[in-house]
Formats: sequence, structure tokens, C-alpha cells
Amino acid sequence: MEFSELGLNENLLGAIVEAGYPNPTDVQQKAVPAALAGRDLMVSSQTGSGKTAAFMWPALNRLMQESPVKARGPRVLVLTPTRELAIQVTEACRKYGKGMRYAKAVSVVGGTSYVMQNKLLAQPYEVLVATPGRLIDQMDSGRIDFGRLEMLVLDEADRMLDMGFIEDIEAIVERLPQNRQTLLFSATFEPRVCRLAERLTRDAQRIEIVATAAQHEKIEQRLLFADGMGHKQRLLDHLLRGEDVEQAIVFTATKRDADQIAETLGENGFLAAALHGDMHQGERNRTLGHLRRGALRVLVATDVAARGIDVAGISHVINFDLPKSAEDYVHRIGRTGRAGRSGIAVSLASGDDVRRVKTIERFIRHVIPVHTIPGLEPRVQPRSTAPRSARPGGSARPGGWGAKPGGAPRREGGYRGGAGGGRTDRARRPD
Repeated sequence: MEFSELGLNENLLGAIVEAGYPNPTDVQQKAVPAALAGRDLMVSSQTGSGKTAAFMWPALNRLMQESPVKARGPRVLVLTPTRELAIQVTEACRKYGKGMRYAKAVSVVGGTSYVMQNKLLAQPYEVLVATPGRLIDQMDSGRIDFGRLEMLVLDEADRMLDMGFIEDIEAIVERLPQNRQTLLFSATFEPRVCRLAERLTRDAQRIEIVATAAQHEKIEQRLLFADGMGHKQRLLDHLLRGEDVEQAIVFTATKRDADQIAETLGENGFLAAALHGDMHQGERNRTLGHLRRGALRVLVATDVAARGIDVAGISHVINFDLPKSAEDYVHRIGRTGRAGRSGIAVSLASGDDVRRVKTIERFIRHVIPVHTIPGLEPRVQPRSTAPRSARPGGSARPGGWGAKPGGAPRREGGYRGGAGGGRTDRARRPD
């Protein structure tokens, strides 16, 4: 399908073509025409599938027609789970709507000045992008009039439920016009998401883009086994020193580890910084700005903080810790291989992680090849079906990033000396 077949206004099509996208993605092909027809939608699509444009294009197309209601408030409201995702959606609106006269977007998120937000809300605007908590604060202050609202979008509804926003969402929706169009986007159609969609939508068209290996065909996935924390540290150093690494995101399980890894990487000569929920919003914005400008080579982040990051220069994603769920794995690796580019996703795992790896593989319908790095091979390849007490593979040493190195024999210089460049070899997969 060509973009011209979606039914969008020609001025909007010009901005899309200028952005350099070759063809509409699967979710765009299915969601955009349905949204343009006025249908409520519940859409399941993985990160990196083009879902932001799938709701932003119909929203902007709607704004090309004059509102029948005279008021100052927004015509489109987009709810997002995180500040970073809200900023990304706001930037998408500005990018695609730059040739439009009435397509101003305002973001209302926590961690930013009320004074600045109040000034923006006092001016005419058409699109409001917000996180639920801060939006309720502004609604209670009487600064937002939803009298002319035409479209509500819930982006990453599953993540908003994970973060406990259900009561906030319901409180917001109660104060919106009932004759609006509602578009709900989620990574999965789990029961609680379906129940939310039933309450918020009317006769919604269900669109499900099934996650398959083909959707990540431009992302090369690799699995490296480590004997312990020290072994993981040396593997990470080696990977980040590869000549093919443009920019990388390293995922950790905790905020503390994110800080410690970023600090240690900085001491070893990497342009690295942490990103997590305990950081002030101004600091988070500066860090993301450095990443987008290429001034930052390695971002060490937690799942929630990195949700929605869209930076074309991310060539590698490294899971220093495996994610808690298979869905989070898909979200993580989706940070690379964006905008038609290729990417590499490497997961570091211990022997105790084998079952979690297999859960991920079942979900993505793809076997992740096991690799080794010459000189940094694990002492024993773990077995996938052995009981916990019989597994020969070691587990990660407790104590976090700063723990005493253990596991595989040290390379000369250890972690702080760096592992140097070099290739990875395919290994025999554990049976």
C-alpha cells in the first residue's frame, strides 16, 4: 500500500514523504483508514511498528477541518504513561503538522514547571499530550476546557495500567464529551486492557498486529551467557568497544545499577549517562537531548524510563539484566532498528535465566542464537531443562554492578582495562 491510499490530506502526505518513510507499516495500513472513518479503535501493536503515526496522522487530518464548537481547549487529547513518551508524541505532532496552521501541541507532564505549563495552556492549541497525574492537577485548577474535544487517544494503555493509572484515567474520561472518538493502543490485548477498552469505547474495531520474528528481521538478536557479575561486566565493556557501535542503550533491572554502570562506564572512557525515574525531569530531558544530538554514546536505563525513546542512531541494545516479561523484551529491542535501519540486540544471561530466555523465545516465535566472545567464553554452557539444584551454570553474583568480579578468567586488565574490540562466535545452543 502507498501513503496516497490511506485517505489523508495532501498537505499531511507531503510532511510524511518529507520524513522519509518508504511505505505505511501494517498498523498504519489498518488503523489509519478506520480512524479516518470515525471508528473507535482498540489496537494491539508492538513498539517500533509505527503506532504513534497511526493515531497522529488521523488526528492531524481531523484538525484540517474547522471545529463546530467555539472554545479554547484541545480538540485531541493523548494520554501517555511517561513523560518521555509524551515528549516524543508532541514532537511527532510538530513534525507531521508543521505545514498546518492549526496544529499546535502542548505537553502537560509531571516534573516540569507549573508556571510554564500554565502559560502554554493559556494560549490557543489543538493537541494536548499528557500524563494522567499532571493532567488531573491541571483539570482541577480549571485551566483546561474539554468542550470541543473530538478525539481521545490512550497510548500504551497496558503500561498505564501497570503503573497504577486506572483510577486517574477513569476520572479524566468522566469529564470528557461522550460523543468523542476514542483510540486505544496497547502492546497486548490482555483481559484488563480489554475491560478498559469496553468501558471507554463504543463498538470499537479491533486491530491486532501479531508480533512475529519478521517484524524484527532488521534486528539481529544475540544471547551471551555469563558465569557471574564480573563476567557480565567484561562482556559489556567488550561489546561497547565494538567499531560497529554508534549509540547503545544498556538496560538494567534497578535504578541503582543504572547509576553504578553509567558511572563505571564513564570512568572507563565511555560517554555514558543513566536514565531512570528518580532523576529530576530537567536532568532527564538534558540526557535525552544529549542522546538525540549524538553527544551521548551509551544510555543506561530502566524499562519505564526508556519507554518510547525514538532515536535513529541507536545501533545496539544490550540487556545487562533480562527483563521481567517477554513483552518488555520486545519493547527493549524495539529501541534499535528504527526508521528502516538495522540494529543489534544482545542479552547477557546466567544459567538461572534459561527458562526466562525460553519464555521470551516462545513469545517472539524466534530462537535467539547463542554467541561467545573469544577469550570471554563461559566456563560451562547451561542446560535448559536441568532442575535448579543440578544446573551446572553459575548464577549472577549478588551485590550489583560493583560486586567483586567472578566467573570467567579475567582478561588482561580486567573490566576497567577494557576488553577491546573483536568478533563474537556462534556457540552451540544449550540442549
